[in-house]
Amino acid sequence: MVGKTAAKAAAKKATAKKATAKKAQAKKTAEKKTTAKKPAAKKATERKATSAPAKAPVLLSGGNPQIAKGYGEAPIQAYIAAMPGWKREVGARLDALISRAVPGVSKAVKWNSPMYGIEGQGMFLGIHCFAKYIKVAFFRGTALKPMPPGESKSQDTRYLDIREDDALDEARFVSWVKQASQLPGERM
Repeated sequence: MVGKTAAKAAAKKATAKKATAKKAQAKKTAEKKTTAKKPAAKKATERKATSAPAKAPVLLSGGNPQIAKGYGEAPIQAYIAAMPGWKREVGARLDALISRAVPGVSKAVKWNSPMYGIEGQGMFLGIHCFAKYIKVAFFRGTALKPMPPGESKSQDTRYLDIREDDALDEARFVSWVKQASQLPGERM
């Protein structure tokens, strides 16, 4: 019995020595890594300065750009820049017509769609990309003369769908925008 107890004690001492040796080795390795990390940190900083530009916005199902919610000109321009194909040119044209028709128009991107309104009075118009067309929503469209052609489940909203080969009647569109801007907007 005494021999077994001595053997166990010796085994415990050997295990303790190995653990101590491992701790000492780990400490030395950590010191080496700490010393080596300082030059690596400079390289990481250099990489950040020369990193690739941000990824292009994701197109959601139907081809609508996913743009973060935001207010002002920058989110609108980011949305237009992300519009696919022929829709980009049409989107830029719509934005220019709206901005010219309603000086000082309030702009925002909400729910991945550009919105236009009057500060303090709500939004009067929204734009949304679909696979084969752009939908312009006049939130009080039933009050416009003549009414935009597209019906809505919403009581007041009317739509204008613009397809790739459609000729946009700019005079009528500007008339609708001016009329819509004079009506109470939607609080969003």
